[in-house]
Amino acid sequence: MSPENKQRDEIAVLGKSLFDRGMTFASSGNISVRTEDGGWLMTPSGSCLGRLDPERISKLDKDGTHISGDKPTIETFLHMAVYGERATAQAIVHLHSTHSVAVSCLKEVNPKNVLPPITAYYVMKVGTLPLIPFFPPGSVDLAKAVKEMASDHHAVLLANHGPVVAGKSLADAVYATEELEETAKLYLMLRGLDTSFLTPEQVAELKARFPS
Repeated sequence: MSPENKQRDEIAVLGKSLFDRGMTFASSGNISVRTEDGGWLMTPSGSCLGRLDPERISKLDKDGTHISGDKPTIETFLHMAVYGERATAQAIVHLHSTHSVAVSCLKEVNPKNVLPPITAYYVMKVGTLPLIPFFPPGSVDLAKAVKEMASDHHAVLLANHGPVVAGKSLADAVYATEELEETAKLYLMLRGLDTSFLTPEQVAELKARFPS
């Protein structure tokens, strides 16, 4: 099996895993990976991550031109904006996961860093999470806003929309997205309670020991 076909299968398998566990719904969310030839594979527009056909996954060349498969996601600009700023990014996951979206709607959050350091694994896998103001899905303005943050952050949260997470592999991007969603869930559960978060010193130690 060619490396590209393996990537297609991995997208379908992990997409189904996310869908089956309620991390995404209906035709929401999209996934992309960088291919060996410098192009990209992206989930098609209007597709359900739980029922992806590997052969129909969209293929884009190194210039971002659609060359085969179904029409790519309307969030293509969003993915390309992140790849353009993060040379090490090999995959991107964008979901409309419930708890992350809920947190993105709260007026109380700090737009420079939405979630507090509740757990070590959140700090290790996500770190600082900026909030991107609301723009319509597929908007070039949304892509521009994400691009401004992507060089310093591999994960961002779109207001009233959901997370965008880049990784050094598709598995890494999925794991970080899952950690973000679970931390958002914890944050909502802990609201109003007297909570001990990790200290700045503990966060600094984790980032030094486990650089992203």
